[in-house]
Amino acid sequence: MPVFDPILLKTFLAVAETGSFTRAAQRLEISQPTVSQHVRRLETQAGRVLVDRDTRQVRLTDNGDAMAGFARSILAAHAAADSYFNGKAMRGRLRFGAADDFTMTQLPRILRDFRTLHPQLNLELTVGQSGALLRRLQAGQLDLIFIKQTPGAGEGTKVTTDQMVWMGLDGIQLAPGEPVPLVSYQDPSISRQMAIDALEAVGRTWRITCNTREVNGVLSAVRAGLGVAVFPRTLIPGDLVKVSVRLGLPEIGEVDFVLIANPHAATEPVEALSSAIMGRTLVH
Repeated sequence: MPVFDPILLKTFLAVAETGSFTRAAQRLEISQPTVSQHVRRLETQAGRVLVDRDTRQVRLTDNGDAMAGFARSILAAHAAADSYFNGKAMRGRLRFGAADDFTMTQLPRILRDFRTLHPQLNLELTVGQSGALLRRLQAGQLDLIFIKQTPGAGEGTKVTTDQMVWMGLDGIQLAPGEPVPLVSYQDPSISRQMAIDALEAVGRTWRITCNTREVNGVLSAVRAGLGVAVFPRTLIPGDLVKVSVRLGLPEIGEVDFVLIANPHAATEPVEALSSAIMGRTLVH
């Protein structure tokens, strides 16, 4: 059974998470030829092709996807053991809040790996809508939040930006002249307000067909054909589609995914989790 070199695993993960040998080299502060050499050596150790390479992009093979999962676990175990035996284990409590639609990204895996890496840190997770999480942070009830925010709002650290689009069933139809059936979070909600503002800007009438507090409620209502919803493009599930163009619905705009820290929270755990999220690709 091969024993995989942690250095090679770290380089491979950088390639997997950035989708680029060049960006992986920049992240690790090593040369691109060294990155390529590390990946080839890991493929030799594994006896499998882990990366498909062409002139346009770098993608993991099925074996590469499996290796990425093993690599995260192996590296987390190495780091946890090092922290334990060197007396550096992070302790205390970290109260973290995340917008509920981020549960559809890689965030659960990031949190699992983070807990493995810091087993003596008590991570408390709150899932909710962005506005409610921000209010809890401002009230001192949370240490760090990961939420959606309109571009230019100016708070926190931007992780990525996504396009908001109209999402619906593949075969859904809208009758000409009829109000747009809108599936929405309860007010206040960024996506709800963006939807209403976009429709009213072009003179389209609308009606709320479903009010819900959770992303599962939005998805269930859209899957039931009750209407369309505004949703981040990269988070649309495989059984639903972007219907903006086909239904002649107005453009929505972008939304930022941001991390906002409580300035009174313990710095070390907040920075550790922020770095874990910033350093990983969120979309599957």
